[in-house]
Formats: sequence, C-alpha cells, structure tokens
Amino acid sequence: MKVVLTEDVKKLGSKGDVVEAADGYARNYLMPRGLAVEATQQKIKELKEKEAKKNRLESEKRDDAKKLKSKLESEKFVIKVKAGENGRLFGSVNTKDIAEAAADKGYDIDKRKLELDDSIKSLGMHTVAVKLYDDITANLKINVKEK
Repeated sequence: MKVVLTEDVKKLGSKGDVVEAADGYARNYLMPRGLAVEATQQKIKELKEKEAKKNRLESEKRDDAKKLKSKLESEKFVIKVKAGENGRLFGSVNTKDIAEAAADKGYDIDKRKLELDDSIKSLGMHTVAVKLYDDITANLKINVKEK
C-alpha cells in the first residue's frame, strides 16, 4: 500500500516521503498513530504545495538573515562601563549588555544567540559572534569604553 508519511519513521522514510508499506503495517500501525495517510493524488498534491511554501519561507528567512548580517557587521556598538587601573573593568560585559547595546541601535538580538566564550573584562575593541540563522553568523564589533 502506498502511503505518505506525516512524520519520520525509522527504516521507512522521512516526513513527506511517498513509500510502499505492507498493508497491515500501514492500516494497523502507521495510520492509527498519525504517522502516515493513504497516498491519493490529492494528498500528494497538498504535500508538494506545503513543501513549496515551506521552502519559500525558509528562503525568505535566509535572505533576511543575510541582510541583517551585513547591517550588523557595518555597525559599531559602544558599551560604557566603570573601569579601574590598566583598563580592567569593575565587573564585566556579558551577553545581556551586548543585546541591550544592539537594542539601543534598533536591532532585536536574542542574548542566547550571542556566542561569547567568557565575559569581556577589559576596555577596547572586541568581536562577538551572533548566530542569525542555521549557518549565518555575524561578527559584532563591541567597543568597551570607560564611563
């Protein structure tokens, strides 16, 4: 029996695949659990339309991320903090501070997407990576200045 998988099924296929399954397996296991539906022309057509829409949306998100990357990399973000002798900070600059500095310039960046190994503890220019999309990462230029 030909079925369209609505979820990934081990050893059978992934979501959206049209596969041949044993009649009993399809009727007694896959369909009752919502893992598959019978492969009719209408279902196959709906699935292709849904897949095309999903690909189009993903393409738009990727393009938006690329535009945001170019904007972010052309900006310099300034964070003013209290500092002591030799440029050592009282405290440190963390992802929350960087996200707030970006928000001040109108960028909505989630602090969890900032890739900062350790907090910034000195004055000067620093580079911080922010993951915008699956494989698109922008490098922010952070200038830490004394108040």
